[in-house]
Amino acid sequence: MKQSAAIPRRPGRPLSFDRDAAIDAAMRLFWQHGYEATSVALLTQAMGITPPSLYAAFGDKERLFRESVARYMTGGRAVAEIIDGAPSARDAARDLLRTAAIGDTGDATPPGCLLASSVVTCSAAAADVREELAAMRREIEARLRARIERDVAAGALPAASDAEALAGHVMAVIQGMSTLAKDGAGRDKLLRLVETAMACWPAASMPHFQS
Repeated sequence: MKQSAAIPRRPGRPLSFDRDAAIDAAMRLFWQHGYEATSVALLTQAMGITPPSLYAAFGDKERLFRESVARYMTGGRAVAEIIDGAPSARDAARDLLRTAAIGDTGDATPPGCLLASSVVTCSAAAADVREELAAMRREIEARLRARIERDVAAGALPAASDAEALAGHVMAVIQGMSTLAKDGAGRDKLLRLVETAMACWPAASMPHFQS
């Protein structure tokens, strides 16, 4: 019997989709539904690609989620810029809260915060994702706490100010505003909540002048 010639393998085809646009589409889905509720089927439909293309380009759903979070975090002013660039810890806290309120209520984006929503919806099966998101939140809180402590040390805030509680309060309000936005709260309400939250902030220390 004559042996048939071997069919040569076709070389790998380059990706035929806009990677940035695909990540944006995935980010919006994760933002809207959370990590676990966003299936690969939903992702490929929104991204306009096939499952093999998703796995070839991003590895798996978890790595795609990480890239989506990175895109989300670079979509506005960086947290470090907000905190370190503010003239005071109080201004840093208000700027963080206002940025969150505005981001939670965008006209062209899902309501709420991607980080907050995904943490809430992650089960024990997605422990790695939950811990990564929690670590991001802890890092933000730690940076704000350090900024508050610098103001206390400089005398700009009363010596009795509880830097840990103040930073934790800001993070709790940010988390709560995300939930309210998902429940339908508008930007005006969230911005009023920001001012209410700042009302509990300790008054700045008065400069001391020698007579």
